[in-house]
Formats: sequence, C-alpha cells, structure tokens
Amino acid sequence: MESSQHTLKESVSLSGIGLHSGYKVRLNIKPARANNGIRFKLIGRRQSMPALVDRVIDTSLATTIADKDMVFSTTEHILGALSGLGIDNATIELDAPEVPIMDGSAEEFVRRLQSANRKTQQSKRLFLKIIKEITYEEGDKKIRILPHNGLRLSCSIDFAHGSIQNQSYSIDISPKSFSTEIASARTFGFLDQVKQLQDSGYALGGSLDNAVVVDKNGVMNEEGLRFKDEFVRHKILDLLGDLSLLGYPLLGHVIAERSGHSQHFGLMKELAAHPECWQIVELNKTSKKGGMLRKKTASSTRKTGVHRRSFWSLPVSSATPSPATV
Repeated sequence: MESSQHTLKESVSLSGIGLHSGYKVRLNIKPARANNGIRFKLIGRRQSMPALVDRVIDTSLATTIADKDMVFSTTEHILGALSGLGIDNATIELDAPEVPIMDGSAEEFVRRLQSANRKTQQSKRLFLKIIKEITYEEGDKKIRILPHNGLRLSCSIDFAHGSIQNQSYSIDISPKSFSTEIASARTFGFLDQVKQLQDSGYALGGSLDNAVVVDKNGVMNEEGLRFKDEFVRHKILDLLGDLSLLGYPLLGHVIAERSGHSQHFGLMKELAAHPECWQIVELNKTSKKGGMLRKKTASSTRKTGVHRRSFWSLPVSSATPSPATV
C-alpha cells in the first residue's frame, strides 16, 4: 500500500466506440490536483462531476452516473484502470455521454496511463478500512466484505453455458497484479441476446472486436479467450471499477457470488447505512509490510479534503454520520 496520493505526469488521449450508443467517442485523461478525486466532464465545458456512488442512476447493463445535465455511461472499465493502477486524482473528458469500450477490457486504458506515468503528490491517501463484516444479498446473488489489510477481490460466477459454467478467481489488487491478471479480461455476452438488446437501443456498437461473444457452440471470437477463466476475471474488473465510486481506496476482502453492477451498488449503500463497519484511516508510513494505519479525526480529515466526498450523503439512513466523525 502507498501512503501518498497520485495523479498523472501528463495527459493521455484516445478514441473508440461506445458499446451501447455506437457513437465514436474522443476521451482525454488529465492530471488533477490532490484531493480532487476522479471527475468526469464534457470536452469544452467547465463543469465537472465527481465519480461517486451517489451519482449512480442506472446499473442495468453498465454503471451510469449523472449530475444535473451531465450523464456518463459504461464507466466501470476506465474507473477500474485508474483504481487498479493507484491513480487517485484525474479528470476524464469526453465528447459523448459514454466511455468508449475499446476492446471490451481495460487493457488500452492501462497502456496509455502507464505511458503517462504516475506523479506522487504531497497529500496523504485516505482509506476506507472495513472493521466488521457487511453483506448485501439479492436472491441467489450475494456480495460481502471482510476485514483485510489490503484489497482482495474474490468472484465466482455460474452460467449454464458449457463454455463458462462455474468459475472462481481471487486476487490481491496491486498495480502489477491488476495490469497482468485483470486488465485485459474482456466483457462478454451471448449471441441469442444481442438482437433483443439492439432492438431495445443497447449494444449498438458491440462486435467481436470489443466483446467475447458466446453462441450455442462456444466462443465465436477467432482468437479465442485470453485466459481460460476470462469471464470471471472480467467480473473482477467490473467490481473494482464500481467500488472506486466509494471515493476512497478500500481495505477489505470483497467476496462476490453471481453479482453484477446492481449488487455492487447495493453493497455500497449498505456501507453508507452501517458506519460501524468501517473507519477512515491514513497510512502513516510506507514499508514492505504495508505501513501503519491511523484512524482519522474530524479536524484532520477536513484538512485533507474529506468533506468533498458526497457518497456519505446517500439518503439510506438519516443517522449516517460523516466519515469525519467516525
């Protein structure tokens, strides 16, 4: 774990197709000051929007966030890339309301971000540390977080299709492990659902170039899979991207069973409703063993900009305190 916040040394630009809109999208990722967090904005406009969970308006097929007249969809892969590489502060500029899907993974985002290099900032990084298990369940879908000194993600999926079936994967997230084991895992879908989605106005930009597509005979992509368990690895990418909407790096072991964007959102609302399950802490020093954690107080969190994090204003419990009072 690293004690300091990070941004980029320089801006990066790329373009691609929106998975659902089918529009060509231009995207810039720019450095940002300490305590800025990750923010989205439209190119040519001054107003920006923080990437926080209280901006989520839809989780049906991707994670969509909005604020006033700004809407940005399919945010999870670029947010996963920034989180996985340990980039705390950046501004994401787009000329359309959907993040480009690229090849269906976060690989191109990671490549461009790594080429820009990270810049260490003077402000300390604050973490959301889980101190008591918390669970969210929705039918046969379940997601929980256990205390853990680091960020560990464990996912399991279960599809009837023979090319997928039961898959499980668990990983301790670091810039290295994320880049090599998770970033290149692509989104996937089933051929028999594509027409239905397109008739409903979704997946208009989808193709074998930006998704793993499965039909009754198996994987349709000529190149096959990048990992034998690419499907569940992509679920970890989605989970990491969604959890970045907490506004703090997470310290805990997240265990997700058959979950998706909706359940990730449900878990974060549970966190907001149960402040006894977490603390906001600071890493006092960096060491090979991860350093020492110190609970933050009201005065010290205000100095480091915690008051800007509006996740905690979610109307899930009138008794939910600010993290600065935990």
